Amino acid sequence: MQKKVLKVNPKDNIIVALTDLPAGDIVHLDGADYTVLKDTKAKHKFAAEDFVVGDHIIMYGVIVGKANQPIQKGEVITTENVKHESEEVFKKTGDLGWTPPNVDKWKDKTFNGYHRSDGQVGTKNVWLFFPLVFCENKNIEKLKDIFENELLPKKEVSYKNFLRSLIEEKSVEEVEDQSRNENLLDNIEVKFINHQGGCGGIRQDSELLAKLLAGYVNNPNVAGATVLSLGCQNLQVDIFQNALKEMSPNSDKEVLIFEQQKIGTTDKMFQMVIKESFEAIKRANKIERKPAPVSKLSIGLECGGSDGFSGISANPALGVVSDIFAALGGKTILAEFPELCGVEQELMNRCVDEEKADKFLSLMKAFEKSVVDAGSGFDMNPSPGNIKDGLITDAMKSAGASKKGGTAPIVDVLDYGEYISKPGLNLLNTPGNDAECTTGLVGAGATVVLFTTGLGNPMGNPIAPVVKISSNTALINRMSDIIDVNAGTVITGEKSIQEVGEEIVDYIIELASGNVETKADQLKQDVFIPWKRGVSL
Repeated sequence: MQKKVLKVNPKDNIIVALTDLPAGDIVHLDGADYTVLKDTKAKHKFAAEDFVVGDHIIMYGVIVGKANQPIQKGEVITTENVKHESEEVFKKTGDLGWTPPNVDKWKDKTFNGYHRSDGQVGTKNVWLFFPLVFCENKNIEKLKDIFENELLPKKEVSYKNFLRSLIEEKSVEEVEDQSRNENLLDNIEVKFINHQGGCGGIRQDSELLAKLLAGYVNNPNVAGATVLSLGCQNLQVDIFQNALKEMSPNSDKEVLIFEQQKIGTTDKMFQMVIKESFEAIKRANKIERKPAPVSKLSIGLECGGSDGFSGISANPALGVVSDIFAALGGKTILAEFPELCGVEQELMNRCVDEEKADKFLSLMKAFEKSVVDAGSGFDMNPSPGNIKDGLITDAMKSAGASKKGGTAPIVDVLDYGEYISKPGLNLLNTPGNDAECTTGLVGAGATVVLFTTGLGNPMGNPIAPVVKISSNTALINRMSDIIDVNAGTVITGEKSIQEVGEEIVDYIIELASGNVETKADQLKQDVFIPWKRGVSL
């Protein structure tokens, strides 16, 4: 039988409603009775004691807000009676011990991946087309149309096949079989990205974009790339090449660069690009999957469209996953710095040394200052959807979001544009914005991204599979076409957080071997949005 309420941490002074609670309902928890004073929707919280103005609101064992008016025991917590508040943090104050989980079940497991000469192993084999500057976006779009329609007809969406079936007076199945037979290359994907950067703005934006694009080329999911340059832009070819060389000095991946102002006419450039890229793609198609230990996987951790259940079901399930991969020698990446506000002390104490802790705090403070200087603040981070579904302060949202990182030591702290190198849990400075965060995680080396959501988000990535994990069962029932794994079974009491986490680990291994496909990949939700280091929450 499903519980009605939950206190996440024994120190908490608010209680989570797991189902809708009508006013006057009496609920029992830990030997005490609570009378619900107002209608309280599932995912929202009510006071476990009386609060006066200035009292701290505690959830997950940390400060997540402050009462700005008296709140009675049993009264629902809202944006009207509570405002954002978090603990001030100055330095690393200790070390948190960690007992690695038992990973006997997976220590000898392998996945079938694409081995690169630098020792990295990809979960996909992608040839990537991208521009150095937005002026080349139109040419990238033309190339996308040419290659997708002629080279990889099997990738056409079902609606195109449906229309073709009507035109040719065949069944959809016959058209799909014909497309599969027409496919020239069956061991590589061809992907295309564009962006609005590379020129204008400040030079630092172009330099950061160069690092991000270099990270995409260096990601083991990429076999090689075709790069278009206009010629006069801020992001010069040598800036990109230097960023790639600094990231991977001995890289032997094929990177074809075409500069339009040097080549001349568009027609001449297109003939060169198509011919040389096609020959390179055929070579990359010969790379086959081979077994690799699961320690070769790099897992990005993210949440988007979060709700009041995210921090007690899907996010802690990812924490189980992160700890398992850390114990196996794999890499995991926790990002979204605005959504780590209020848990800095715990994260600093988990850093393996003071240098990493100081870097984390420095990046957090610099990020927050840039937001404040723009007239906003981290307290503005929760979206209307977050608030509607129970996340009413940034600290509350952050305390739940940080659960994705489990309990393992933090081995490294990376700024946006830096690439992971150390096995274990890494922190990456990104906004909480879903698209910018996912883009940054993959640019830092994530070969699989785990994305929890309570409200629903269809977004994917051009080169890395993005696994959507729902925090509640109602979501997967409502939006089954975008959700891969349901963690709502934790809320209903059907499964434990540990059980769901272990199921996700098994799913990742199958996904990394190419045995399953994410819903985002099926829907071709290829989103690439770089972070310009201005304000973005």
